[in-house]
Amino acid sequence: MKRSVIASSVLSLLLAAAGPALADEAKLLEEARGIATKMPPKLLEVLDAEIKKGGHAEAMSVCREKAPQMAKAMSEQTGWAIRRVSLKNRNPKAVPDAWEKAVLEDFDRRTAAGEKPSGMEKGEVVTDGDKKYYRYMKALPTQDLCLSCHGTPDRLDSAVKAKLQELYPDDKAVGYSAAEIRGAITLRKPL
Repeated sequence: MKRSVIASSVLSLLLAAAGPALADEAKLLEEARGIATKMPPKLLEVLDAEIKKGGHAEAMSVCREKAPQMAKAMSEQTGWAIRRVSLKNRNPKAVPDAWEKAVLEDFDRRTAAGEKPSGMEKGEVVTDGDKKYYRYMKALPTQDLCLSCHGTPDRLDSAVKAKLQELYPDDKAVGYSAAEIRGAITLRKPL
């Protein structure tokens, strides 16, 4: 009887101590989720306008230049480090770190098991050395709009192929179908 009272007391103390941490983590998740859901629609809107104006090959500047600018501006505005990453990157700066790679691989496993990628996300507190961060990733499924530059090679027109060769000679970001995970938006905030 005495052991169960002690065990119950210890459990109560642990839960009480964890309560605020769990509440803080839930707030961080909601904050990260809110930020991550704002950027992709804005990017797609700018991309669509550029495609209508100058075609797909010329619109690559949106993903190459404007998307990183948008991420930087949002990072400065929110206090979160924001970027896009992919297991099959086009931009050499979009290579995932170890945590991001593990999450992207998990997203791919879940997709292969039949889960829809549109709702896939992961958020957690991560310790790196002596620093703690809240890390968050949200899957970015390939949209129909993306397939003119990221689809199967037979779908890419000659101007797009030429521009890809010029800008990204080591490109790995083709061969996608609609709704496949193209990559993810990733956020990190020091705690």
